[in-house]
Amino acid sequence: EELAPPSRFLMLMEGRAVFGLAAFYGALPWLRRAPRGDGHPVMVFPGLGATDASTRPLRGYLAELGYAVQGWELGRNLGRRQVVDHYLLPRLRELRARTGRAVSLVGWSLGGILARELAKRAPHDVRLVITLGSPFAGGGRASNVARLFEAVGGRRIVDDPLVRRRIREAPPVPLTSIYSRTDGVVAWRACLEQEGPTAENIEVRGSHCGLGHNPLALWAVADRLAQPEGGWSRFA
Repeated sequence: EELAPPSRFLMLMEGRAVFGLAAFYGALPWLRRAPRGDGHPVMVFPGLGATDASTRPLRGYLAELGYAVQGWELGRNLGRRQVVDHYLLPRLRELRARTGRAVSLVGWSLGGILARELAKRAPHDVRLVITLGSPFAGGGRASNVARLFEAVGGRRIVDDPLVRRRIREAPPVPLTSIYSRTDGVVAWRACLEQEGPTAENIEVRGSHCGLGHNPLALWAVADRLAQPEGGWSRFA
């Protein structure tokens, strides 16, 4: 089913992401009390048209909790699927070989879709995947930035059921999808994972553009990463 994008009102409300950044810094004393994990490696991927600069607060926070955090290091995310096989997969395998530990993947919006695709390629190298407002369960038009995707990606969005089914397919690793019903960029229903023994959805309040520094979302990310390897359980 092709989902409609969020309303124009919600899109206009995305400006509150600026206030969300202030809330993040104000909430840091509380966020520092989040569960701490075992310091395993974590790769963080930005959304469409964004760079590692957009995930700096998230990465800085996770580094403060003791994780070996990596940015995606590919400049602006232009939505090109070939980066998964040509760049991200070799980096993932090198990181796994160098540290001897499975890697957690955290992706914001389109970055979460790339993280899921990467986990499908090398599930034995991935510990878990966390997505933030990633519309993997909807068609390409379930977003208010479809035209931007076409512009930066250099190709038109075609409603191909086979492609949609492939993107919707879950990788065989623990999955957490964090979403907001007031997301003004992507349809929130497009971010819902089919829940199961190792798959869950966590709802937070806030904007799409603020998910990467939303205090509630970051607490959930920290909580999920802190689980022992092989001991995944649902968010309480």
